[in-house]
Parts: sequence; structure tokens; C-alpha cells
Amino acid sequence: MRFKTSNQDDVAILAISGKIMGGSDRDKFHDEIKRLIAAGQRKVLLDFGSVPWINSTGLGILISGYASLKQAGGRLMICNVNDRVLSLFYTAQLHDIFETHETKDKALEGFA
Repeated sequence: MRFKTSNQDDVAILAISGKIMGGSDRDKFHDEIKRLIAAGQRKVLLDFGSVPWINSTGLGILISGYASLKQAGGRLMICNVNDRVLSLFYTAQLHDIFETHETKDKALEGFA
């Protein structure tokens, strides 16, 4: 997993690429979420446009990041999720936890 962070208005956007499988991905993701929270960021959008797959460990990474952000009074949304990953969210019953949007623009509107 790799990611690039940018900002649009008051939303931090993490454009993630590659499979989310655990291991060092966990530390990189948690460190970035902690950095954003410490900087006062409370709205985070994960752009999954280049994420082909996520395993159960990867789901745990997302849940932990979501919980950290929520505890700090923030929100996490995910956009551009492919059908394979979205199906996994439903199978794991995480579709009620992760607010997903088809496009980045729709997600940004959801933060308004």
C-alpha cells in the first residue's frame, strides 16, 4: 500500500494505491492518521480508486483508523471503491461503519 495525502478545503484526501494487506501498511496508515489528527484534521477521505484488494488484516487497519478519527471527533469516508472491495465490506458487515461514495466529488459533498 502506498498513499499520497492532499487537501481540498478542510478535507484531507489519502489517495491509496496497491493492495492493503497489513504488515508495514498498518504502521504507515496509523502514523498518517495520527499526524492528521495532531494537525487538527477531522475530515479524512480515503480514495480507493487504485486499491484492487484488501484482506481481513487490511480491514482491521481501516477500522482502527476509523476509530482513532472518530474518538478525536472526526469523520472518515471512502470513495471510488471497486465492486470486489465493496463486496468484502458487505460480507464483513462493515458497510454500516464505512461511509462510501462512488466518486470523490460526492464524498466531498457528504462532508459539507
